[in-house]
Amino acid sequence: MTIALFLENSYLKSCNAQVVQINGEEVILDQTIFYPGGGGQEHDTGFLVQNGQEFEVYKVKKQNGQIVHYTKNANRLAKDQVQLVLDWERRYNLMRHHTLLHVLGAVVYNKYGSLCTGNQIYERRARIDFNNLSDLSEEEIKEIEAETNRQIKANHPVSFRVVSREEAEQMPGVIKTLVSLLPPAVQDIRLVKIGDIDEQACGGTHVKETGEIGILQITKVKSKGKNNKRIEVKVLTS
Repeated sequence: MTIALFLENSYLKSCNAQVVQINGEEVILDQTIFYPGGGGQEHDTGFLVQNGQEFEVYKVKKQNGQIVHYTKNANRLAKDQVQLVLDWERRYNLMRHHTLLHVLGAVVYNKYGSLCTGNQIYERRARIDFNNLSDLSEEEIKEIEAETNRQIKANHPVSFRVVSREEAEQMPGVIKTLVSLLPPAVQDIRLVKIGDIDEQACGGTHVKETGEIGILQITKVKSKGKNNKRIEVKVLTS
C-alpha cells in the first residue's frame, strides 16, 4: 500500500520513493506526494526523476486500493529509487481553490442552512452545488462574496484530525458532508477544520491558513433544479 504523504503534509514539493511495480504506463511507488484525485479535486501532475532522466506523470488515480502514477516512457524506469517532483504551481492553486470552497460552504450554510451536494476543483476555478437554496438576488450574491472574503482575510488556521466513522456519524451540524455516502470499508474519517467556522470530512489538500487563498470572485450562479444552486468561483491573487 502506497503511503500518502500528501495527507500529512500538503506542502511537500518533492521526495524520494521506491518503484514497486511497473505495468505499461502504470507505476506504483512505496510512497507518494501526488494526490490521486477525489472529492472533486483534480489529480496532481509532475515528474519522476531517475538517473538524470525525467519521466512525466500526466495522471494519478486511485484504483483497487492503490495510487497509480500514469507515467510516460515508464518502460525505461528501473525498480529502484526515484525522485518525485510535483507541479507545485498547479497543486498550490488546487489547494487554494479547495480551501476556498470549504470557507464558502461554511458561509452559505450559516446564512441559509444549505448543504454542499457536490463540487469540482480545477487549477484556475471551482464550483460548488448547494441544496435548499432559492434564487439569490445580486445583493445576496455580493453579501456571500463579501462575507467569504472577510473570513478568508481573518486568516483562520487550517488543520486536520482523524476520527472513527462512528464518531463522525454522531456529529450533526458539524460534519456536513454525508459520511453515510462513503463506502462501508472507510472506517477512519479525516476531518479538515478551518478555525471555528467549519469542519468537514475531506481527503483533499489544503493551505495552512485561509489568508493564502487570495480573494474570492463569484463568477456565476446557476439553478440546478428546484432550490438547488451551483456557484462558480475563482481566486484572485491578493
